[in-house]
Amino acid sequence: MSPERTRPTGSQPQFVSERFTASADQEGVRLDAAVAAWTGLSRSAAAQLCAEDRVSHRGRPVAKSHRVAMSETYAVEVPVPEDPHRIAPQDVPDLRLVHVAPAYVVVDKPAGVAAHPSPGWKGPTVVGALAGAGISVATSGAPERQGIVHRLDVGTSGLMVVAREEGAYSQLKRAFKERTVTKVYHAVVQGIPDPLRGTIDAPIGRHPGHEWRFAVLQDGRRSITHYEVLEAFGRASLVEVHLETGRTHQIRVHFNALQHPCCGDLTYGADPALSAGLGLTRQWLHAKRLGFTSPATGEHVEYESPYPTDLAYAVETLREGGPQL
Repeated sequence: MSPERTRPTGSQPQFVSERFTASADQEGVRLDAAVAAWTGLSRSAAAQLCAEDRVSHRGRPVAKSHRVAMSETYAVEVPVPEDPHRIAPQDVPDLRLVHVAPAYVVVDKPAGVAAHPSPGWKGPTVVGALAGAGISVATSGAPERQGIVHRLDVGTSGLMVVAREEGAYSQLKRAFKERTVTKVYHAVVQGIPDPLRGTIDAPIGRHPGHEWRFAVLQDGRRSITHYEVLEAFGRASLVEVHLETGRTHQIRVHFNALQHPCCGDLTYGADPALSAGLGLTRQWLHAKRLGFTSPATGEHVEYESPYPTDLAYAVETLREGGPQL
């Protein structure tokens, strides 16, 4: 039998009140079993509703062990299924709001934070942090990626821009597609690249043996990385990187292909001993500067991010001649 439903007014409730009438074949059945059959919940979940006084008969809560009688009607407060696309607000203390404008927001993302929810990722996200801070974003894009116009890897720190208005979303997406956005990264890579300044023009595609990795492949998508060594330490070098294209893992893949992987990047060939000596638990890669045309004013704006503590420590260790391996 279809239940009679009533929904409380106001904001989205945690529970919805439903009424169910016991059928002839449910005569004498325990209440928790009947509730499970009516709602599709597990027996234990139905029992929990009874324990929380969310199941009542004639206005009175009923115990889970109660035996139902045919034609008796019960009111059950059933949990409202969570919207899989709803962005849950999150508290991400290390995420810094660099600039909040009506059209967009620039954030300084710490390592360990994803840009948006994705299958298998249960950790913090930029969109969750913005929701937690009460900052609205554009509704364009996939439901779980609303406002997102570009991404950083979970293990990469630094600057991201998120659209807050629909017009800004379209303009920023177009700017990234047309490569008019200034994206400057700093990386510490193993060894000293030769030449000290150059361009890596090598196609990137999904690794044939590892679905979650990427590699330089002849049939990959064209990928262009410009770099310049800022400091050479012997074991490693601090490099400034300008991305002309924006492929997944592009910097990490390109420098690994040169046999100069990012320090700390064990996924792409980094030396574990050197990484540990530098105190790194993720790749030394930071989105240092981000520049684009403001969707609101049409003027070029640029933002810069300092190194986070772990990356700054690794650089200072190298400058002091370390680590001692």
